[in-house]
Amino acid sequence: MSSGESHDSKQQSDSVTETVLRILQEGSVAVVATLIEAANAATSVGAKLLISDPGATGQTVGSLGNVALDRAVIEQAKLLDSRTDTRVFQVKEFAPELTAWGDAKILFERIQAEPRLVICGAGHVGASLGKLASLMGYRTSLIDDRKEFVTRQSFPEKNIELVAADDWSQAVEGAVGNGRGVSVAIVTRGHSEDEQCLRAVIGFDVDYIGLIGSKRRTNIVLQRLSDDGVDAARLQRVHAPVGLDIGAVTPEEVALAIMAEIVAVRRGGKGGPLSAWRRYEKAY
Repeated sequence: MSSGESHDSKQQSDSVTETVLRILQEGSVAVVATLIEAANAATSVGAKLLISDPGATGQTVGSLGNVALDRAVIEQAKLLDSRTDTRVFQVKEFAPELTAWGDAKILFERIQAEPRLVICGAGHVGASLGKLASLMGYRTSLIDDRKEFVTRQSFPEKNIELVAADDWSQAVEGAVGNGRGVSVAIVTRGHSEDEQCLRAVIGFDVDYIGLIGSKRRTNIVLQRLSDDGVDAARLQRVHAPVGLDIGAVTPEEVALAIMAEIVAVRRGGKGGPLSAWRRYEKAY
């Protein structure tokens, strides 16, 4: 490789790295494709192509050194499952027409900031949910207007941010930020607090919104927002009552049901039993 090629490769790598840092700060998603093996000695192994928000804009930074290969990799990046963090493909697996590149190997890496969870309400369910989310690696903001409920003595976990709210709306909006990569669980102690939190977050494009309560209670809150002109499509996105139906009774079980639903939404899971294929489809 010539010194000029080496310089170009370094510039490309620096550009991809800078873009990755920006994407993580914004809470966006990207896929980085790296050429890790190629038969052609002239090919720049280590070349990178970054595809930001592959399911939507598909904007790119860098190149693998061939226009047709770049196009094929961009299309493959769109097909990567949200549950996939890394995957290696040979080019012939997704672009058999590129015979000159057939045995080349591409590493696909999904780039995404650590998941965030905003919990409105630090009562029994909220406290249990915060601890469970922290254990699962979520960066968590736990909000309550009762200062004695959000003390570091009760929550020593470093990845739990504690917010004593003077105003629910301001506290929620501050914690949500731009909404990307954020899930919100509203588990306060009453209708009024629930409604304030939901109004504060409903306009953000967060990944998930869950509202605790019975069907009747949650319908009252949703209907009030609808009557005030909130778009029906946004209200339809609210998971109310919150959580998967696992027969939860205790605060810890309710927290588990909520986290299970959040993970299912994030990873594209169906929330059903994995053994259903055996018991219902009689696969043996």
